[in-house]
This record gives sequence, structure tokens and C-alpha cells, in this order.
Amino acid sequence: MHILIANDDGYLAPGIAALVQACQGLGSIDVIAPEQNASGTSNALTLTRPLTMFEARGALGHPVKVLNGTPSDCVHVALTGLLERRPDLVVSGINNGANMGDDTLYSGTVAAAMEGYLFGIPAIAFSQAEKGWGQLDAAAATARAIIEQVLASTQPPGPWLLNVNIPNRADAAALPRVITRLGRRHASEPVIRQQSPRGEPLYWIGPAGDAREAGAGTDFHAVASGLVSITPLQVDLTDHARRSAWAGTLGVPLA
Repeated sequence: MHILIANDDGYLAPGIAALVQACQGLGSIDVIAPEQNASGTSNALTLTRPLTMFEARGALGHPVKVLNGTPSDCVHVALTGLLERRPDLVVSGINNGANMGDDTLYSGTVAAAMEGYLFGIPAIAFSQAEKGWGQLDAAAATARAIIEQVLASTQPPGPWLLNVNIPNRADAAALPRVITRLGRRHASEPVIRQQSPRGEPLYWIGPAGDAREAGAGTDFHAVASGLVSITPLQVDLTDHARRSAWAGTLGVPLA
């Protein structure tokens, strides 16, 4: 087994150190991570400048390849020229905060795992439900248990992508795990406007909105109920249910 580990919080983040430690003994490990926090960068690739890489030590002394790019850059570069051996599994995280519902579209943590999935490699993104790294050891133990369970099971054919959100609890590894669907959030809160010392307007993206669709079966509901949420994801954004309606509206045939 060869495992590639990445994240979006940066190579010195406690979460990636905990995930590296959790994966010890499962096989050979390569770690690649952004030089700086790259939260919210989604699937962005850096196409307007060259990328540089250096080798360093993470928070717990583990070797890590550090790239001055996005989480997707990290996995992309690793898979297209940096690694001598193709990994069998890509894992990303552990993220400092939840990645549920619409957040998955913005998440660098999910994007790093998705980059592996796009290259045909099974992948898992791990996040803690609350920020602050509380009970991180328990989250790491949960990640280890899920990885072991997946590797020991008969997996679905082809590549797959799982998004895992773990409550910040000391007993996280013992909590029930459920398969969920993505919930939905309300629109983000208003932008925060400030002024620079030179009188120029500055804008901070506002905080995420509250959960709008958080009923039974969603990732929001599961985590709020003290469960570990596991959501299978795919990349196909096609609105299959409305293809026929659009064909009628535009007077064109279905392909």
C-alpha cells in the first residue's frame, strides 16, 4: 500500500501531522502540502507562475514536500511527475473545521482528495466538525479506523471519493458512522467592509450562512446528532433531472 497525504491548512498544521501519524503502519507514505494555509481555494490550479518545492519537517517531525501552491497543485504535481510510484490511496486533512453541504465546493481539503479521484485513485477527505483542533487525537483514530475498514472491505469498482466529517469528541472513534448526503447552507453573511490606513476600501468575505437543508440523512444532521458523517461524492455536475425540460424549453433534442 502506498498512501499520498495532503491538506489545505499548510504543512505545519496539526491536522496533517495527526493524519500522517494515524496512517503509520498501513504502508509507505508520501506527504505533500501547501506552504501556507490555502483554505477555500477549491480545485484551483496555479497556471500563471511556476511552482517551487522544498523538503521540510512537519509539526511532528515527519518529512513533507512543501509546494508554494494550492492543495490541488500539491496532488497534481505529485501524481504527474514528483512521485516515482503511483499511490493506491489519497487522503486529505484532517481539516480545521467542517466541510459539509455547499462548503465542499469551496474546500481545499476536499479538492486535494478530488484531484486524486480525478486521476483514478480512491480518495478520502477528513475534517473535524469544529475549528480549534479539539480532540484531534480522537479524530485521527477515527480516520485510521475508517481507512482500515475501507481497505479491508470489498470496494465499489473504479475510483471513489469519500468526504468524512468527525465531531470534536474524545469518543469520536467509537461514534456510529453513517452514509449521508450533502445538506445545503443559506447564502453567506454580508461582506465585511473595512478601510486601509490609506483610506482604501477593504473587503473580507463574510462567514458562511447557517444550514438551510439539514434534515435527516444530511451530513449536517448526522454531525449535529453526534455521528460521523461519510458522504460519497462525484464530480458530475449535470442536472440530469432537468435535461428533458431544457430540451423542451429550448426546442432542441437530447443528445
